[in-house]
Amino acid sequence: MRRTIKIYDTTLRDGTQGEGVSFSMEDKVRLAARFDAIGIHYIEGGWPGSNPKDLRFFRRMQDVSLKHAKLCAFSMTRRAGVSAAGDANMQSLIEAGAPVATIVGKSWDFHVTQALETTLPENLAMIGDTIAYLRPKMDEVMYDAEHFFDGFRANPEYALATLKAAAGAGAHWIVLCDTNGGTLPHDLVAILQVVKREVPARLGIHVHNDAECAVANSLAAVREGVEQVQGTMNGFGERCGNANLVSIIPSLVLKMGVDCIPEPNLRVLRDVSRFVSELANRKPWTSQPYVGDSAFAHKGGMHVSAVLKHPDTYEHIDPQAVGNHRRVLVSELSGKSNIVWKAREYGIDLDQATPDSRRILDELKALEDQGFQFEGAEASFELLMERALGRHRPYFELDAYRVIVEEQHADAPVAEATVRVRVKGILEHTAAAGNGPVNALDHALRKALEEFYPSLKTMQLLDYKVRILDESKGTGAKTRVLITSGDGEDTWGTVGVADNIIEASWQALVDSVEYKLRRDERRGASR
Repeated sequence: MRRTIKIYDTTLRDGTQGEGVSFSMEDKVRLAARFDAIGIHYIEGGWPGSNPKDLRFFRRMQDVSLKHAKLCAFSMTRRAGVSAAGDANMQSLIEAGAPVATIVGKSWDFHVTQALETTLPENLAMIGDTIAYLRPKMDEVMYDAEHFFDGFRANPEYALATLKAAAGAGAHWIVLCDTNGGTLPHDLVAILQVVKREVPARLGIHVHNDAECAVANSLAAVREGVEQVQGTMNGFGERCGNANLVSIIPSLVLKMGVDCIPEPNLRVLRDVSRFVSELANRKPWTSQPYVGDSAFAHKGGMHVSAVLKHPDTYEHIDPQAVGNHRRVLVSELSGKSNIVWKAREYGIDLDQATPDSRRILDELKALEDQGFQFEGAEASFELLMERALGRHRPYFELDAYRVIVEEQHADAPVAEATVRVRVKGILEHTAAAGNGPVNALDHALRKALEEFYPSLKTMQLLDYKVRILDESKGTGAKTRVLITSGDGEDTWGTVGVADNIIEASWQALVDSVEYKLRRDERRGASR
């Protein structure tokens, strides 16, 4: 019988502690939905007691139905000298409404005396009191033993005592954390063997990557009987990052014969990885194992010859198993090979060589060559297919737009947009102000359209991201804009690319409006 390992994703909290990583509340909702869809068991949404955005996220998630995952709220043990019932963090945790509480506590005596500035016995009481207080109020309570491996090396008796305090209070899981990320696999295994003898509890592992051993340590822990693995998508996290779930999950399923997420769902792993990168506004890691563009890239000579004869010669798994594709970089066949695999990545079967498929693929290649990326911009890709198939019916036509940004005296700059569009044969000429040029354009466009399409009144621009595509060109560089929009029922992403940031924004805005109107029309027709 195959073992089952629970996957605990902390991208939405620990991942956001990475340098340059930030998600809006709507980003976090979209990410949680994607993680749930692929079969992640636990999704840590944030620390509701630490900031208003995380608290709003948990309130928002009360209206979102997760089909597979359990939502986890993170917090620390009660403060020294305060009862658990009287600790504000505990109340915020309960008010968040998540079914699972993840509590972090100190297991290194050095941290207890220096960081918390309390006594070793009081720290044990803080751990036990917090777990015991939360246990009847939550479906599950997990204890994250922070700095456990460093603590064990310094004072093994006390480090184990912290675990026993949590287990004795009823923690459902004890998670051993290599918070500084410096433990090597052989040391981790030796310490785990002691823990298994001394602490009768379900164990998890949470490691960081400061010695570049996070994935290796996580897999070694599974071999030693750990039943839960914590990590982040793409290894996002503080300093050098957390254990990378995008590498851990396929290693568990394909190489260790362990059940975690359903094996068919591995085929969307690349898409999920890139979706996370896009919402974090970070360029995907080209050489990322399993899912990176270079993971199955072959360059010239005997490598290409061998791979074309049999892929196993230079590929450790079938790239399709994780949603990736083979790339031949230097070869007469590289064009054909890239075309076939790129089409399959987007669900287009070119084996039939249909004219429709060719048109879609040609348009896709042309746009990606210009800098378009459709991960995180699903709505724009759907419209792209409709246009290539000749099925697209525009809901309005642009005549002209103009944006003015004016600064008067010491006041903040004022943005004003003027839009002329033709709607159902009628020319509409509107103007609107906004707190920036894109906001003003959004207001002016919708002002022109809402009389004809009242459902647009429910639509909101939720997030806006800009990426410079060629930094070497300075202010003349091409710009990619990603917009997230929503209407209370759904959220969707659109993309625009241009030398002019306003034009790129206009493209994404138009796609967003057209997607909304097209979706509403389909829904109306189906009723």
